[in-house]
Amino acid sequence: MKIELKQIPVRELIDGYVNNDEEGVLGYGGRLNIRPPYQREFIYKTEQKRAVIESVMNGFPLNVMYWSVNGDGTFEIIDGQQRTMSICEYCKSNTSFGFKIGGMERGFHNLTEDQKEKLLGYPLMVYLCEGTDSEKLAWFDVINTAGEQLTKQERRNAVYSGSWVTDAKRYFSRSSCVAKQLGGQYMSGRPERQEYLETAISWISGGKIEQYMQKHQHDPNANELWLYFKRVIDWVEVTFRTYRKEMRSVDWGPLYNEYGSVPQDSDALEKEIAALMMDEDVQKKSGIYPYVLTGIEKHLNLRAFPDSMKREAYERQEGRCARCGKQFDISEMEGDHIVPWSKGGRTVPENCQMLCADCNRRKSDA
Repeated sequence: MKIELKQIPVRELIDGYVNNDEEGVLGYGGRLNIRPPYQREFIYKTEQKRAVIESVMNGFPLNVMYWSVNGDGTFEIIDGQQRTMSICEYCKSNTSFGFKIGGMERGFHNLTEDQKEKLLGYPLMVYLCEGTDSEKLAWFDVINTAGEQLTKQERRNAVYSGSWVTDAKRYFSRSSCVAKQLGGQYMSGRPERQEYLETAISWISGGKIEQYMQKHQHDPNANELWLYFKRVIDWVEVTFRTYRKEMRSVDWGPLYNEYGSVPQDSDALEKEIAALMMDEDVQKKSGIYPYVLTGIEKHLNLRAFPDSMKREAYERQEGRCARCGKQFDISEMEGDHIVPWSKGGRTVPENCQMLCADCNRRKSDA
C-alpha cells in the first residue's frame, strides 16, 4: 500500500459539505466520501464533538486521519469520520453544541472573523492511502483498534460492503430508522451501532450472519430482510397483545421461525403470562415469553433454594439423602422441590428436600 502524508486545511475539508439521504455525506469539494458503506453512523456525543472543536481552536494536534484514494480522483474516509463530521457539522450546520469562550458557548456563526480564520486555516494531518480493497479494509481494521471501538456488525459491514449493506443500513442503522419506529419497543441495543441490523440478520439466518451477508452482498437491495423483520414484529404484536417492557429483551426471531405458523390462543397466553409475571419464583421475566411457547423451564431462571432453607432441610434429614438414604456432607447435596414448580410447588422451606447429586440428576432425567 502506498501512503502519503498531506496537510489539508479545515476550509478545504468543509468545502461542498452535504449530508442527506440522496447524495450521502460528502466534503472536500464533493470529492471526499465521509460515510462509505464500511463506516459506522455518526455516534459522537455532544461533549466529544465539542472537544474536537476546542482542540482545533486551541491549536492542539488532532490524531492523524486516513483517506483511501480512489482511481477516479475521489477519496473515502478510512479513519477520522467522527472528527470530520464534528468539524463539518460545527462549521456548516445549525449545531446543538458550541465552542466555549469566556464560559459561553458559541456556534461558528458567532465567532469573530479572526477566530473563524483560525479554525478554517487549521491544518489537518491526513494520510492518503492507495492500494487494493483488501489492503484498505485490513488497514481500516488495524487503525480502528483505539477510540470508539467497532462493534462486530460494523466490522462485518466493512468486509461485506456493497449495495446490500447500503440498503440494509437505510432500514436498520439510523437513530430514527424505520426499524426502530416499527419495532423499537421489542428491540434492545442502538441502531446507530448496527445492533438492530445484527439482530435482524441473526434472526433470518439462524445465527449465521457472515454466511448470509456474503450470500447477499451484491444484491441490489435488502428487501428480503426488511419484509422478514416486519413479519416478525407483526406476529409479536398479534400473538402477545399486552405490551410489557420485558418484551424488549426477548429474542423474537427464533420464536417466530419455529412458532410463527402455529395457531396461538392469545387470550390464554395473556392469562398465563400475567400469572407468571406475579410468580416470585420466576426470576427472569423476559423468559416467560419463550416459556409459554416452548414449555422449557430454563427460560424462567426459577428461584433456587437459598442456603438457609437447604441447611434447615439438611438438619431435618440428619444429613441423609431423601431418596437413597445415604449420608453426605451438605456440600455434596442439592436442594430439590418436593412438589415440582410445574405442579404448583413453591420455593419455601416445607417444599425443600436435600438430595445427593446422583439422585437429583436421576430425578431430573425421569
